Amino acid sequence: MKNWRVVRNPAEGLALPDDRDQRDLRQPFSTEQLQAIFNAPLYTGCQNDEEGYAKPGPNVTRRGRFWVPLLSLWTGMRLGECCQLRVDDVAELEGVPVIFIDDAGEPGADEADKKRVKTEAGKRFVPVHHELQRIGFLAFAEEMRGRGEKRLFPELKPDSLGYLSGPFSKWFNDKRRFLGKLDMEVKGVSFHSFRHNYRDALREAEIGLERVRALGGWRRDSDGEEAIYGKGLKAATLYREIEKVRYAGLDLAHLQARN
Repeated sequence: MKNWRVVRNPAEGLALPDDRDQRDLRQPFSTEQLQAIFNAPLYTGCQNDEEGYAKPGPNVTRRGRFWVPLLSLWTGMRLGECCQLRVDDVAELEGVPVIFIDDAGEPGADEADKKRVKTEAGKRFVPVHHELQRIGFLAFAEEMRGRGEKRLFPELKPDSLGYLSGPFSKWFNDKRRFLGKLDMEVKGVSFHSFRHNYRDALREAEIGLERVRALGGWRRDSDGEEAIYGKGLKAATLYREIEKVRYAGLDLAHLQARN
């Protein structure tokens, strides 16, 4: 169709049914896998965060490759939501440090600058977990603001379709690249596994469903009439809830804020 050889695609809309259990298709990382990820040279010292990310060295470069996995683990943000963040998305709301997640881009923005969310429920704000604050995320955002940057991770480049998450996904998930270079089994896990870890952590914290949906941007399958009333949960309320998120056995003490 793109090359004008046919006028319609006869296979459009057709697909084989997938009767596999969704829980079997997407797994959270185990504690051992999380520890391996955040003990990789990228987090403990590498040559650089580009081609030298897997080679031990003196540098811990705090850019997209460093922060995006941590953001997903502690906020449940999808990969695309992390990669597209703008500096102004990190702000205060009612005295609480939050990250705004939406699809509002600048007028006339090109494909790389367009923001996307998966569903309407994905438009939300998420308080910045204290562990991200401890590691220095808010200071990083302020540093990027001081540089006059518009995007939080300006070094991330889009693929041919304009998605910033495309190249990152290939780098992180490829068995020959980041995950594949770690001493761990990578079958059944991918970047999206962080979001499954986050959902399990919310369950373990016994956080109510309405607040879980607000913190993760999950769609409401069914709501009563009462759901349309009010303005939603306050930032301080969600901050108290997200502070309950823990990952038992995961030690990130080596990730310290810069002085």
